[in-house]
Amino acid sequence: MTRKGRAFWAWVTAALCVCGGIRAGILGSAHDFSGAGWNTSGEICRPCHTPHAALSALIPLWNHDTTVASFTLYSSDTLDASVHQPTGPSKACLSCHDGTIALNSFGGNTGTERIGDGADLGTDLSDDHPICFVYDSGLATTDPALYDPTSRTVPALEGATVREGMLVNDELHCTSCHDAHNARGDSVFTSYMLLVDNAGSALCLTCHRK
Repeated sequence: MTRKGRAFWAWVTAALCVCGGIRAGILGSAHDFSGAGWNTSGEICRPCHTPHAALSALIPLWNHDTTVASFTLYSSDTLDASVHQPTGPSKACLSCHDGTIALNSFGGNTGTERIGDGADLGTDLSDDHPICFVYDSGLATTDPALYDPTSRTVPALEGATVREGMLVNDELHCTSCHDAHNARGDSVFTSYMLLVDNAGSALCLTCHRK
């Protein structure tokens, strides 16, 4: 597992086990569900995670119903990678963001509150940036418009390489661009919970050589 993957799981576990472990970034962010009318628990983390009796091993201590949708995947003549159905953190994200499961379907309860239109990606991902594909040195060699993730460093992520700081088991996922926990807490771009500020297309240019 890459550094990004290890850090993600470690952060989730720490946040669940230690009350003070919740970083300030998630407070007041788009994923602060403590004040949502549909969240009867009143807790920030419980709609997604639980310290006990997790519903699924999709990601550590997962507490939300998981999507079973079959997604229409991105396809392009210029794409040199093989894209597969969402797994891992991407499937977790889509368990709210595909609109097929209610936001308040967590903890074994069946809810009715669907995600808002602006955040509802649906099950057709053909018009969205591809996810769930291996992004490695081989792909960068095949497609010279991409940087090699093993050597391309990301100053915003303390100089980690793309592989270390953005990929999960060498795959690109939703979490490669978005930080579900908003751990960095940068107010400039919290509305999209980006891992790297995209001012001047900096996030895009982290991987794309243009």
